[in-house]
Amino acid sequence: MPITPDDKDWTWVLERPCPECGFDPAAFGYRDVPGLTRENVGAWQRAISGVVDVDVRPDDSTWSPLEYAAHVRDVFRIMHARLNLMLVLRDPEFASWDQDETAVEQDYNSQDPSRVVIDLTTAGLALADAFEAVPDSSLGRSGRRSNGSVFTVETLASYFLHDAVHHRWDVTGEGFSAGGAAGS
Repeated sequence: MPITPDDKDWTWVLERPCPECGFDPAAFGYRDVPGLTRENVGAWQRAISGVVDVDVRPDDSTWSPLEYAAHVRDVFRIMHARLNLMLVLRDPEFASWDQDETAVEQDYNSQDPSRVVIDLTTAGLALADAFEAVPDSSLGRSGRRSNGSVFTVETLASYFLHDAVHHRWDVTGEGFSAGGAAGS
């Protein structure tokens, strides 16, 4: 059963701290993103692996931990594809992605939790490596969403990191700290 779609434009997180999860884009630099991504992957592994009732929604309007993890896995994949586009094309427009539609179509809540953790880990570590490999001279390369929001490689990394951190907070209540994407 679908939840109420989130139709907010979250690009404001590039300019100021998130009052919910504590993510602060000014608390880290681009070169911190690969390490923070790897820490976030580890936090997701701990949040999902072996958890009883991982597929239980806390209420009718909130995804289960398993649904959030499957979404974050897909965020890792989508952002990796977008990063690659930005590095090989001049100012590409990203294909639209409806996260809520994907959750329903792929039936996130019926997926095997251990498979989701494996795939999330693989995708997250690959994205961390990809961010790490970007030379400084490419950080200003741009790309844009179909709604017109423009990103550089650097702002895409920050925007992405907020998504993974925020959803970790949704599941565990652990907020962001610059010393660790999952909080301490």
